[in-house]
Order: sequence, then structure tokens, then C-alpha cells
Amino acid sequence: MTTNFLKNCSLQLVKVGATVATAMAIASNAWAGFSVSGTQLLDANGNNFVMRGVNHAHAWYTGETGSIADIANAGANTVRVVLSNGDQWTRNSQSDVANIVSLCKQNQLICVLEVHDATGGGEESGVGTIASAAQYWVDIAGALTGEEDYVIINIANEPVGNNQADSMWINDHRSAIQTLRSAGLTHTLMIDAPNWGQDWDNVMYNNASDVAAADSQNNTMFSVHMYEVYQDRSTIENYVSGFLSNHNLPLIVGEFGADHQGSFVDADSIMAVAQEYGIGYLGWSWSGNGDCCIDLDMTNSFNAGSLTTWGDRIINGANGIKQTAQRASVYGGGSSSSSSSSSSSSSSSSSSSSSSSSSSSSSSSSSSSSTGQCTEMCKWYQDDPRALCSDPDTGFGWENNASCIGRNYCETQGAGEGGIVSDCASSSSSVSSSSSSSSSSSSSSSSSSSVSSSSSSSSSSSSSSSSSSSSSSTGGQQCDWYGTLHPVCNNQSSGWGYENNESCIGATTCEGQDGNGGIVGGSSSSSSSSSSSSSSSSSSSSSSSSSSSTGNGGVCDWYGSSYPICADTSSGWGYENNESCVSQSTCSSQ
Repeated sequence: MTTNFLKNCSLQLVKVGATVATAMAIASNAWAGFSVSGTQLLDANGNNFVMRGVNHAHAWYTGETGSIADIANAGANTVRVVLSNGDQWTRNSQSDVANIVSLCKQNQLICVLEVHDATGGGEESGVGTIASAAQYWVDIAGALTGEEDYVIINIANEPVGNNQADSMWINDHRSAIQTLRSAGLTHTLMIDAPNWGQDWDNVMYNNASDVAAADSQNNTMFSVHMYEVYQDRSTIENYVSGFLSNHNLPLIVGEFGADHQGSFVDADSIMAVAQEYGIGYLGWSWSGNGDCCIDLDMTNSFNAGSLTTWGDRIINGANGIKQTAQRASVYGGGSSSSSSSSSSSSSSSSSSSSSSSSSSSSSSSSSSSSTGQCTEMCKWYQDDPRALCSDPDTGFGWENNASCIGRNYCETQGAGEGGIVSDCASSSSSVSSSSSSSSSSSSSSSSSSSVSSSSSSSSSSSSSSSSSSSSSSTGGQQCDWYGTLHPVCNNQSSGWGYENNESCIGATTCEGQDGNGGIVGGSSSSSSSSSSSSSSSSSSSSSSSSSSSTGNGGVCDWYGSSYPICADTSSGWGYENNESCVSQSTCSSQ
């Protein structure tokens, strides 16, 4: 954070342009603790982890350790903790850091630790260096070793100011990475951007891969801080999408606010883009900002019961912490098992929601069973089998709300250690869904696309049976919320809600936005499923399910597997209507 302690106000507003370069593949490795795989940060169980949390200024307020529990209670899954190595403020001792890590673990938070003393290096006088920050981590290694599952080391906060040579940021970080690795620290490392974190001259945007290449562990991620340089969605999205495409490395927004010293910051778009692209964000900060930056306080005087406007926005608002944060699987959150898709056989489920006005309700149910269905999975060393990712060339992935492994990566394991396995076992499943609502205003509906799956079975005797079920919903209004469509809530007229397994927005709130947004037309969705079986001595049966959606719709043939085309995601992979989807542009780029 460019606080009142360290603020340089002469930042230029430069729109970051997106360029597309050949992606550099960084191999993921299977060791204890966090690791990186392409653009994803994986926790110790191999599950994708997306940071949702806040910064806490521990170095300046060492008596406010109770804030760690308060931050967890606000729904965060991560806290970024300010520390000092003694170059500018009182040094946080190894025992103090060990206590912070313990508090994070007690409250099921991932702990990102950063040294703040080097902020504004090269521009501010009397500040520390990246090298001295790196040495601090070596000095307190006793508090860090063994905590790789819970701790990420953010080497130095905003350690390069404005108008410095690119080589300062590149070479000093390369040396720092080598210092930590030579000392035996294998944690995931986080690197802050130059320009006081905002990277307005694109040094990190253009050179992150060169820095990451210095890491013998291939375990480095990057952080951009978004303040007054990021005042509109296009600037934010161009930076995020371009960085991910250029480097195939994890990126987070390590700091941001809604206002910075009187300058507007588009926090709504930062959170929306982070959610759409699956990257983490950490807002600045829980409390304790000086007079220059009081608007960045999330709580009044560290009182969790007294949220500021900014605190309420990031915690309770659209794409905020409570709505999007998932606990790390090392604490029992998320999902450590999967049953999603493979490159040879895949299935996805679709759901439809029904709506009603006044006092009506509707429900639908369906059931299906199959025997002898075979699914290929990856046995990863001694772990339980995991689903195969739809892209055979990926490392670890995240699809259908579960982790997966690319086929080719799975097959790199040594002989006898793991590989592709097939589970041919009988299975049966039944599902039922119902939705009801009563309202005199508007209702929401969701639509989804799914792919068909088939299974064969044999039976004796000469009987036949068939069953079918269907559900449909029509109507439902949507809100054009600053260019993104969301369903209008059925059961509340203002604010944001959560109905029919997805976020919705109250009609009053939708109509009250600035600009050209507002209530737009309805949508309809329908789904049907049927199953039949017949036999005489031996026979085969198949079941299929399909759904159609208004909006974008369509199905993508992704390396032999089918996925719905995203309606609201313009590039990459998304998660809509309770299932994974792929954008039209990404599908077409195969």
C-alpha cells in the first residue's frame, strides 16, 4: 500500500494495452505446500485456490491481533499481513511471525506475509531493498519452514517506485528468489509490480516470465496493486487478460480500494473481472490508514461491528468476499475429490429454475441409473484418482467445481507410481430439483447448456421400461449491470441476493445505477431427459440429457469433449449456471 508513510502522488494514468504472446508453459511440481500450475494457484491438496481477503497492517498495530479472527469471520479465506524487517519500522521477530501464522491457521486463513520496508525503492530515500527483504525471510525461516501449506511469501511490498530502470525490478527479484531457494525455502513466492505496485509502464506485464524463470521450484506468482491507474473496466480487464495470456502464470490483485486520496478506483470492475477470470484479490485494508487514506479503512478503529462504506462493499457486495470466497481445502473447504470430465468421456449436468408470481410454485424431478459405465481417471501417485481435464495438455486444472489433471501430465509419472485408470462399476443416481417463490414483482430464471452422455448395459429377461421427465421455465427479467447481465431477484427489491443457485440483483438497485444499464427482457430455458431400456437375453440402453438456452448458448467441442458456450464470459473458462463453460473465443482458438 502506498500509505501516508510512503506515498508518492505523482502517478501517471496510463491505459494498459493487451498484447497476446505465445504462452510460456511453466511445469507444476508435486511437493508439499502451495504450487502453481499455469495461471492457477494450487493448495497442498492440488485444488485450485482463489484468494479472497484483505490486508492487515500488523507491523504498525501489533496489538490488533484480534483482527485476524475478525477478518476470518467476515468470510475471507486469506489475509495479507504487513511485516517490517527493521529497515524503516520496528522489526517483527521470528516469534511474532510464528504467532501470526498460528492465528491464521486457528482461523482457517491462508497467510500471505509481506515486508513493507522496501516500498517505493529507487524513488523514496531511506527505504530498504529487495535484497534486505529477502534476507529477512531467511533470518526468520524457523517461523516459516513446515508451514508451506498455509503461508505464501510476498517478498517485498511495492519495492520499485516510478521511473526506474526495468532491470531493477527484474534482476533484483531474480536474485531474491535465488536467495530464498538457496536457503531451502520452498514456499510459493509472490512478486509485487513496480510503479508502487500499479505497473503503469508495464514492466511486470512484459517481464514476469523472465523473473519466474529464476525460480528452481517453478513456484512464483505475481501481484498488481490497483489504485488510481485503474479507473475503468477496460483498463482492468486488458491488464488481467493480457498478463494471463502472455505468461501463463498466476496473478492476483494484491491491493485495491474504491477511492485513493480522492481519486476514483473502479473497485466494482476489479472484483467483477477477478471473479470472471478466476484470479484472487486482497483489498486494502482492515483499518489503521492515516488521514490521507482514511477512505481505505474497511472498519472504523478495528471494530468489526462497524463497517465503513468500503468495508461493506468488499465484504457484502456483488462479487465480494462473502459471495465468492471459498475456504482452502487444507482446512476442509472446497473439494478435494472430483467427478467432472475426461478427454475421452465427459458429462455435465444442467439445471433449470422455475419462477412464479403471486403465490404459485412448481417443481420437477428426474432419476436415472446405469450399470457398467466406465470412466477414465488419473491416479496421481498415492492420491485418490482424480478426473481428467478436458484439455489433455494442461497440468492441474479446475473444472466443474473440482480439481482435474491433464491426460499427458498424468502419464508423466514414473512406472508403477500412477497413471490413467478406469473404474468400471455400477452406479445409480437420482436427482430432484424444485423451486418455488411468491412475489408480485419479478422473477429470475437461469438457462444452461449441457452435453449428452450415453452408457450401455446388458440384462436378462424380456422386459422394457421407459421414463421421462421435463421441466421448463419462461419469463424472468435480467439486469444489465454496467455491461454484465444478472437475473433480477424474485424475493427482494433492492441490493444483491442469491436465488436459484446464483446471484441476483434487486430491481430497485438495478434501475438506480448510473449509465445506460437497467432492466432488460426475460429469458427462457427448457430441459428434458429421457431414459429407456429394453432387452431379450442381452440388450443395450442409453440415456441422454440436453438443454437449450437463450442468450449465447451453443456447445464447444473441446478436444473431443463437449462443453456449453459461456453466455457472460468473453474469454477463457467460466462457471455459469452451476457448471463449467468455455468462451466462444477460447473455443475457436483450439
